[in-house]
Amino acid sequence: MPEKTHVLLGVTGGIAAYKIPNLCSRLVKGGFQVETILTANAQKIVSPIPFESLSGNRCHTDTFDPMDTSKVEHIALARQADLLVIAPASANIIAKLRWGLADDLLSTTALACTCPKLLVPAMNTNMYENPATQENLSVLRQRGYIVMEPLSGHLACGAVGKGKMPEPDDIYDRIEAILACKKDLQGLRILVTAGPTQEPLDPVRYLTNHSSGKMGYAIAHAAMLRGADVTLVSGPTALKYPPLVRTIPIVTAQDMYEAVTREAEHADIIIKAAAVADYTPETVADNKIKKSDNDLSIPLRRTQDILGYLGTHRRPGQFLCGFSMETEHMLENSRKKLTKKNLDMIVANNVKDAGAGFQGNTNVITMITQDSVTQLPLMDKEEAAHAILTEILARR
Repeated sequence: MPEKTHVLLGVTGGIAAYKIPNLCSRLVKGGFQVETILTANAQKIVSPIPFESLSGNRCHTDTFDPMDTSKVEHIALARQADLLVIAPASANIIAKLRWGLADDLLSTTALACTCPKLLVPAMNTNMYENPATQENLSVLRQRGYIVMEPLSGHLACGAVGKGKMPEPDDIYDRIEAILACKKDLQGLRILVTAGPTQEPLDPVRYLTNHSSGKMGYAIAHAAMLRGADVTLVSGPTALKYPPLVRTIPIVTAQDMYEAVTREAEHADIIIKAAAVADYTPETVADNKIKKSDNDLSIPLRRTQDILGYLGTHRRPGQFLCGFSMETEHMLENSRKKLTKKNLDMIVANNVKDAGAGFQGNTNVITMITQDSVTQLPLMDKEEAAHAILTEILARR
């Protein structure tokens, strides 16, 4: 994220205004500079004090600032804003913006802003679904406003339906997606796989590995932030799905094979970060395998070679990146895999290296192509994800 990215946070008089100090806090913790504007009705629900305490900046409430007559308030705020966020966006402010009305500080500032604008509507279901509101939102979208859809649920008025404001964390994710990175992957479709697979032995037990999915999830998240249309095929993990990423959950290696081969033809870039089981039990017991005094042997058969399939069925111009996790002879084994699977690049690491294990938040990776080897130092997985994407982009 660029230094001192300015978010101008406009708050209107919807009941959900009481949640916006939490959004302000999250933005500040995320490294954003935050200025706030409260409408007259918003001040009846929430005080300027928490916004000033959290942001470290004065909360703006009046078009004419008696404390500083040297500047035109709405113009000064508009000039420094990198993003205008109005949350909650009431039916009133939506109508004002559609028709170009400017009768308070928020509406005049919005008219003066040339930065991206994010609206987060929140209101009674009937008000939201009213044709006038829907037409106003449609016009604003055509003018370039980004509109975050409200949720369905129990509303403050007692109704049940669409009109509930998304949670502050979800609004933050959308803000981050808009501002955090340059959009150098805009227009590209990226398919990422992540996590382990689980191969059932019986209704109770399964074979798996230690993969946490963190590296694949970091790649999917970073690609989304950089503007890509991302699909994530994920094995079972304890992670929250990345925001604004289409996620397909799977369990077994066969599930992964079917999902990836179905999605692959649409992808410009495929990044196979999942730790897919190489073997699966020949048969799955209908009931729990009971313990006995004898040793137990379980026949295994090979699973489908997903990366091998992708390498032989890739379409022209498609970039294919695999992963190689080794415990010895990392470069030698990874180069063999690069050639055998017909890959453009392979990302290798040795699980024995400090900081490169499965469950941690860091990694030590080496990016290998047919003509280069780039070894990176220990870094967090989000940083490593961006490094991988940058390398792929340079080599497409």
